[in-house]
Amino acid sequence: MKKTLFSLLLILTTLAAQAEIRYVFYLIGDGMGCNQVLTTGMYQAELQGRIGLNALQMQRLPYTGLTTTYSFTNGITDSAAAGTALATGNKTRNGMLGMTPDTAAVYSVATQLHQQGWPVGILTTVPIDDATPAAFYAHVPNRHNYYDIGTDLARSGFEFFGGAGFRTPVNKSGWNSPNLYDLCEQNGYTIAHGYADAQTKLQAERLLMVQEHDGVDREKGAEALPYAIDRREGDLTLEQLTETAIRYLAPKGRFFLMIEGGMIDWAGHSRDGATNVQETLDFDRSVRLAYQFYEQHPDETLIVITADHETGGLALGNKDYTLNLQLLQHQHMSAWKLNNRLKQLREDKQLTWDNVQTLLRENFGLYDQVEVTKQEDKELRKAFRLLASGNGRERYILYNRNSSKLGTAAVALVNRKAKLGWTTYAHSGAPVPVFAAGPGAECFVGFYDNTDIMPRILHLIATQP
Repeated sequence: MKKTLFSLLLILTTLAAQAEIRYVFYLIGDGMGCNQVLTTGMYQAELQGRIGLNALQMQRLPYTGLTTTYSFTNGITDSAAAGTALATGNKTRNGMLGMTPDTAAVYSVATQLHQQGWPVGILTTVPIDDATPAAFYAHVPNRHNYYDIGTDLARSGFEFFGGAGFRTPVNKSGWNSPNLYDLCEQNGYTIAHGYADAQTKLQAERLLMVQEHDGVDREKGAEALPYAIDRREGDLTLEQLTETAIRYLAPKGRFFLMIEGGMIDWAGHSRDGATNVQETLDFDRSVRLAYQFYEQHPDETLIVITADHETGGLALGNKDYTLNLQLLQHQHMSAWKLNNRLKQLREDKQLTWDNVQTLLRENFGLYDQVEVTKQEDKELRKAFRLLASGNGRERYILYNRNSSKLGTAAVALVNRKAKLGWTTYAHSGAPVPVFAAGPGAECFVGFYDNTDIMPRILHLIATQP
């Protein structure tokens, strides 16, 4: 079977060799399974008053495939092992980055192309030392070795990095270790704080683009960029990172650019359907920028879009033969922000049911646009009383430290009314989509493993005239 697939690959790449690939976009929606993409397209159609699909840009690409995501150690992967598979073409243990299961370093498509003289950019909505972006430049046995990951970034020599900043800029266990921002500057990186600042530094030899506040206190670790649903004017966005990276890299004549929509995964861990949809739409805006670039350079640009795994076990339908996705439009803040607001109300001694009900009405449409039955109201009030008494803390939910039973109940109610179901607060083993366009994009059709993507990209480039 492998021999047959490889023979097909050779035939297709012979046809692709008539063009010279000079620009590669590798886009990864973290936690973005097939149903995350489908839900978002169907949600958009419902907003137009019809049943069906208002296709995202990624769904309009001409070639589509599916990949498995299991790791070396388990049928359900974590982001480090999945990122390593996508970046290097190698399976590894959950938690390991840029290494084989026996801790031998393996090198990503970005590193291999960089060694051949290709300029490289790595973008994400989460900290730049997080698992998926780190898989393209770091080699550590534990994804939580953030300081070591950051030193690998500083020494990578990649031309452009963009994201929230470093999660751990200071090595607390190393008395003589430099701050990672200082180390980056020592290695030739100019640091841009926010979108406007970056536009003045596009001539820099190397550029590290982060949120504005990261320049204020270099001792403080970075949070992710704000969720799209929570965004305020002036917040840095993935679209701005993508636009800036293209402007910076394109004049160099060729580039490899990895773009991660990292918070699709974070919203999935919270089982937050509306926020998940908005993050998928936000990621698709960067896909649109890549596709616009492709339209200007169709014979030279390869676009490959996929996910590292699915998060949450999202299902369309939870009881009967109906969907009501348009109800998600009434949610105006993430589960993360809701829980922070509830925490603040409690700390300010303003946690009353009237204040909570107003918060839910204005930001989730509950009691107004979204019907709440007597039983559902009873459940919300019970969760409120628990929170008010100090006993309403929810079990640990990844990336949502302040989660409460009340916040979880409110978001779950909106999801239930929209007819979305979830099976887990973690990852699932579901296959994920692949979308592709450009020379040789036919190679990404079919059902295969996530380790097959990276070698196919390299093979397409290697078979050029």
